[in-house]
Amino acid sequence: MLVSLLVFAFGVLGLVGLQSTMTRAQTESKYRADAANLATEAIGRMWSDLGIVASYNGADCASIARCKEWQDKVGTSLPQGTGALDLNTGTGDVTITVRWTSPGGETHRYVTATTIARSGG
Repeated sequence: MLVSLLVFAFGVLGLVGLQSTMTRAQTESKYRADAANLATEAIGRMWSDLGIVASYNGADCASIARCKEWQDKVGTSLPQGTGALDLNTGTGDVTITVRWTSPGGETHRYVTATTIARSGG
């Protein structure tokens, strides 16, 4: 009886560990999905502001209300989240980097690149 109780206790401990690992993986997955959505949102904001898209670059980004709003949203949506936009105004190539730190202390980043170009005609 004691042996079966010991085996049962190890089984329960294993299930608790599995549940903990699954919860952590689910949380990380949500953060990655949120980061991808935020990066896509930044691209959409840049496309809607083509007239001032050059202002969405680096430190100047915070001077544009819609860009600052996006950066603030990154900070509130992800733990210790930050968002950065790097625009090559000559080619229209933009790199969007979203960083966050998990509650466990591990730092992550999501990087995507696209081209925001005005039509030639």
